[in-house]
Amino acid sequence: MYDVYGVIGYPVKHSLSPVIHNLGFKLLGLKSVYGTFEVSPENFEQAVIGIKALGIQGLSVTVPYKERIMKYLDEIYKTSSEIGAVNTVVVEEGRLLGFNTDWIGVLKAFEENGISLKGKQVVVIGAGGAAKAVVYAVKEAGAKEIVIYNRTYQKAVELAQKFGGVPKPWDELNKAEGEIIIQTTSVGLNSKESVVGPEVLLRFKVAMDLVYSPLKTTFLTYAEEKGCKVIDGLQMLFYQGIEQLRLWTKKSLSQESLSIIQKELYAEVQRRQA
Repeated sequence: MYDVYGVIGYPVKHSLSPVIHNLGFKLLGLKSVYGTFEVSPENFEQAVIGIKALGIQGLSVTVPYKERIMKYLDEIYKTSSEIGAVNTVVVEEGRLLGFNTDWIGVLKAFEENGISLKGKQVVVIGAGGAAKAVVYAVKEAGAKEIVIYNRTYQKAVELAQKFGGVPKPWDELNKAEGEIIIQTTSVGLNSKESVVGPEVLLRFKVAMDLVYSPLKTTFLTYAEEKGCKVIDGLQMLFYQGIEQLRLWTKKSLSQESLSIIQKELYAEVQRRQA
């Protein structure tokens, strides 16, 4: 008998999370399997109700449900409540528990690249569920200033007020400046679009894009051309996924196992993009 886990979202067939989790379960010696659950918005409520009935042990939650799922949970842990988004559900004794591991993924990605956020001027593009985790992480790391741009200005205002950031109108994005810029929207996903042009990225030292398909987005290509240190979205995805595994299994992977999973994750992206 296998324990069942999966990712719920719409769309979700492109997800790389199965690579992380199925290999992680194997390396931990567990009889567990992880799949994809693509659920349309009109069927979302019934799908969440079905989690307990189907005996699912845990879920990754991706767009567009990181905020919507919160009202269906039995308990939401403090960090997730403060962020206002849940990306991880643990099923424990029939209760749905909500966590957020995205912010940990952000911090670990910067740590892997030897970049400190403390005392830095950080620009965040977007104000959705992923952006909330990013802003929370950046604040926790001690950033000096967090500037938030979003197409819907009111959402930028609300996020800035919550975490002590500075909201800016979307039409002023081309004037953005600072030390670190983090792109959290879906712009560039499987396309050659970039939310900003190369002239903007010239004003930054570090650029991170949460989009990981393609692995090197146009945003990151522009950034690299302008001399920025770049951090691709796969690094954040990897580390938040490893934290999910720990929450579900109560077990930690060895450094060797972590290296195996990360290597396979990048290999899978290269196969898909070949």
